Amino acid sequence: MPVTSQQLLQWKKEGRPIIALTAWDFTLSRLLDEAGVDLILVGDSLAMVALGYDSTLPLTLDEVIHHGKAVQRSVRRGLVICDLPFGSYQESVQQAVQSACRVIKETGVQGVKLEGGYPAMIDTVQRLVQIGIPVLGHVGLTPQSVHLLGYRQQGRSPESRLRIVEEAIALEQAGAFAVVLEHIPSDLGLEITQTLTIPTIGIGAGCHCDGQILVTADLLGLSVKKPPFAKVYADLSQVVTHAVQQYCQDVAQKNW
Repeated sequence: MPVTSQQLLQWKKEGRPIIALTAWDFTLSRLLDEAGVDLILVGDSLAMVALGYDSTLPLTLDEVIHHGKAVQRSVRRGLVICDLPFGSYQESVQQAVQSACRVIKETGVQGVKLEGGYPAMIDTVQRLVQIGIPVLGHVGLTPQSVHLLGYRQQGRSPESRLRIVEEAIALEQAGAFAVVLEHIPSDLGLEITQTLTIPTIGIGAGCHCDGQILVTADLLGLSVKKPPFAKVYADLSQVVTHAVQQYCQDVAQKNW
């Protein structure tokens, strides 16, 4: 049976961890789905891992939709969510509704993710949920705010810690079905997870969250530069390079 956002809420109650990863094309998302990943995020990280940008900021809504279509075509079980890219939802609630509706209509995915919490995004989340679009929140380190926050861990000062907790609570109250907690101290991840009734999905937020997500390129050793919290499960960069070198040698020697 296909995974739903409501099922994630039930899994939190049962203590069943939520498995999440990112994807950006048909082949990769098919493998993730067949391997048993519950939530597949067409994340704006594809700007760097698939398109070669230095940050997530240049990614356009059209590019997200293009990749979202490819991912959705291959997934049979997992819950597929698309990031709303920078500049496609921050201007107004109306802009966010228009962007989210395009994503849902044109890709067929089951929801959208946006960054930020109280007060900036609360009206937006409420409106999207009101019109039937599931929303995945995102607090802590928010990469679309890189020029303001950098890539350093968030929630280290009492003020920052309180702000992140309040943002997460506000997102739940606004109707988000889950919240991504990125690059925050483990004890803060635990506090938020225990406070919320909706699932928390951590990335560099410790082992106490209700689920875990990584950028799949980091997991597979394909990223040029990976964050300090990402565990590498395979070195596909070396595998691919070696395979192509062997191919080059065979062709050079007309050994095919």
